Amino acid sequence: MKKDVKLYKQLHPKACDMLTAWPGIGNVSLIVAQYLRDKLRAEEIGEVLPFNFFDPIGVVVKDNVVETPQFPESKLYYWQNPVSDKGLVIFIGEEQPSFKCYELAHCVLDVAEKFKVRRVYTCAAAIARIHHTETPRVWGVATDKKLVPELEKYEVVLRGDLHIAGLNGLFLGVAKEKGMEGICLLGEVPSYATRIPNPKASLAIIEVLTKILAVGIDLSGLVSLAKEAEEEMKRIAAKAMGEFIDHFTEPLWEKKKEEEEE
Repeated sequence: MKKDVKLYKQLHPKACDMLTAWPGIGNVSLIVAQYLRDKLRAEEIGEVLPFNFFDPIGVVVKDNVVETPQFPESKLYYWQNPVSDKGLVIFIGEEQPSFKCYELAHCVLDVAEKFKVRRVYTCAAAIARIHHTETPRVWGVATDKKLVPELEKYEVVLRGDLHIAGLNGLFLGVAKEKGMEGICLLGEVPSYATRIPNPKASLAIIEVLTKILAVGIDLSGLVSLAKEAEEEMKRIAAKAMGEFIDHFTEPLWEKKKEEEEE
């Protein structure tokens, strides 16, 4: 861990949880972690150095001058609950590496062990057959069956068997290998809108997550983002429907012309 992690502060919390996030479908996980970080005003305490996990594949040129190679950031933040002795470590990775995901998960979990993290949380998208105007449900999975009753208390959906792609899922598997408790909350995303940022799914998750963590934050900003995203999705859907109609229908006068030619 020493060579890959740079800590700006040495912390010794009595009790601690960790939330990790990487980009994924709908950027659901990143939106949750970034919103929670900003609202809690969590302090940046360190970073995972990128050199063993990422290889730049190009450079940016500005005004005909080549910039130095840029690496994605992987930052660590900390928030101490003022009404309890429990803290929260938030890890946010700008990108998922194309290789060494397993090693990166171990690296972040080494930090968790250093801070005596009791439980780790991740978030992800659950691709579902729902309409973008519907309220998304939250699915839940855990690293141990003993945690399932806790999930049931918060009325999350228990789907039994599923696959969670990428580091937002792999991280929990590595946590289980290390004997740590872990929970993943997945917000439902329409199957036709997986490439669009989905703060609505993130809002559904964060409403559950803050209850589990016993953290109170103002969600009005995320509510506004979710409404804006829904309106944008409506516009995209209307445009797509118009293009579909234009492509698969034929004006009556064109049809009449073809009949006359026959």
